[in-house]
Amino acid sequence: MKIHEFSAEQWLPRPRAEVFPFFADAHNLEAITPDWLRFRVVTPGRIELRPGALIDYVLRIHGLPVKWRTEICVWEPPHRFVDQQLRGPYRQWWHEHTFEEQNGGTLCRDLVRYGVPGGALVERLFVRRDVERIFAFRRQKLAEIFAAADSSGDRSPGGFV
Repeated sequence: MKIHEFSAEQWLPRPRAEVFPFFADAHNLEAITPDWLRFRVVTPGRIELRPGALIDYVLRIHGLPVKWRTEICVWEPPHRFVDQQLRGPYRQWWHEHTFEEQNGGTLCRDLVRYGVPGGALVERLFVRRDVERIFAFRRQKLAEIFAAADSSGDRSPGGFV
């Protein structure tokens, strides 16, 4: 199986002490995922992220319903965490999130390594485009959430933390 890689980075104008807790709340994924995926966290209650924590989601990919389960396999607050797919649409999904204080804000980096059913053609025609669209949406929403917190003087980004 060929493993593909996607990376993204974004600087947010808030300290890591405010940015990391937003990402540490799995329910905030719904706010930064495009509506066309109909993404929902279905794990009940508050989810304490730690090594071994399991998170269940439902979403739609090109109209098809999908159940997805990830496990937090690395948890190093407030610097990084890694989630990996246990069940879902990919043959493999490994996603590292890192957070670095930089220029009075936080540099957030994502590194995703994934394998897809159907090989290179499916990856090139569908999966890569979807991943790029999802992260472009995420970038825009995070800029809105943390810019709103920055401009209002409110210390909690968009009321999510």
